[in-house]
Amino acid sequence: MSTYLLTATPAHGHIMPLLVLARHLVGAGHRVRFLTSERYRDRITEVGADFIALPADADVDLNDPDGAFPGRAGLRGPAALRFDITNLFLRPGGAQLRALDAVLAEGPVDAILTEPLFVGAAMLRERPRNQRPPIVALGIFPLGMKSPDIAPFGLGIPPMRGPLNRPRNAALTFFAEKVVFGPVVRESVETFTAAVGHGPSTYFLDWMSRADAVVQFTVPGFEYPRALPEHVHFVGPLPSPAAADIPLPSWWHHLDGSKPIVHVTQGTVANADLEQLIVPTIVGLAASDVVVVVATGGRALSALPNPLPANVFAAEYLPYDRLLPITDVLVTNGGYGGVQLALGQGIPLVVAGQTEDKVEVSARVGWSGVGVNLKTNRPGAVKVRDAVERVLSDGSYRAAASRISEEMAAADALAGLDRVLVGLERVAADPRARLR
Repeated sequence: MSTYLLTATPAHGHIMPLLVLARHLVGAGHRVRFLTSERYRDRITEVGADFIALPADADVDLNDPDGAFPGRAGLRGPAALRFDITNLFLRPGGAQLRALDAVLAEGPVDAILTEPLFVGAAMLRERPRNQRPPIVALGIFPLGMKSPDIAPFGLGIPPMRGPLNRPRNAALTFFAEKVVFGPVVRESVETFTAAVGHGPSTYFLDWMSRADAVVQFTVPGFEYPRALPEHVHFVGPLPSPAAADIPLPSWWHHLDGSKPIVHVTQGTVANADLEQLIVPTIVGLAASDVVVVVATGGRALSALPNPLPANVFAAEYLPYDRLLPITDVLVTNGGYGGVQLALGQGIPLVVAGQTEDKVEVSARVGWSGVGVNLKTNRPGAVKVRDAVERVLSDGSYRAAASRISEEMAAADALAGLDRVLVGLERVAADPRARLR
């Protein structure tokens, strides 16, 4: 069997998908080593992988970035993006690379599987192929590889029809790389030079274009069309992480199908302020002829309006295997995994997320026709209500979600990953072979 090294920056949304992969690879008999924060040791050892701790100078708590970096609080828009890319991802890269080298010095590794924002892997990729293992970039966010057919990643701007698309994208790319992210590009050159002796060989946020393979965990129907190199593989969404049994709440009998069910959630991380999306949804739909089901993701129910409207029911956690098959609309802040999960069930969406990768997830929801993109982090109650009513009354949204659901049903993400890994081994044994 093979030995695989998984690497992830210390954030819940980065770690959880890789735990699914680690469990699968361990179950197939492979040795799996997992390099990340000490905070995730127990979760990693539970799936049977070997835990390796990042050094302190690479162990940034991305679940509490304001606590780790007091200067971050209050930043918005491009300033917030520049701060995050520089401090949360770029600057730990050198320490991540040193940690990778230490692991590789302990024994051979057949491939490194990494989420794209683990910059140490991008730095390692700068070395010649005969001086490192194959590096597989795991697409747990929307595919951000550059193309003249799409706007630069992070702006949340979908493709446009007609001959002006490419000129517009070229102008936006110049503006993004030279103006918006100009300081970040200069920082990337300095950081890479300190670690590997020269700047990145491509725009560092596009390093996946030079990975040995990219495994993207969605289907082509949810991605912008563009010409892609052969090393990019769409394999479908990851299965849901194994979860503890969640009992049905006492109010479950109200979900009897007599009225449309609207589920709203802000996930399990970006839910410190339920006023962003959950509360506007509750208020906006209080008089609507729907049942609103709230999951706070672990936040106390006391943070919700009291009393709740008669058509609203809430719990900290809910059994998604029971809830999603009966859900008519999902209202969400646009986490990639949650959106993929909903689309796998053919559920249309209303999305309100403009931070991190959520701006790109939300843009793809609107572009693909599977839902309404509210283009804000804090929609008003009326805006949410109107969007939900639009999705419920216009069958095109559910039809588009159903098309993607059918595409996802024909895929098998874990089998797809296995095919890529076997292909890398074949190429390693015979350099004339091609990765398919």
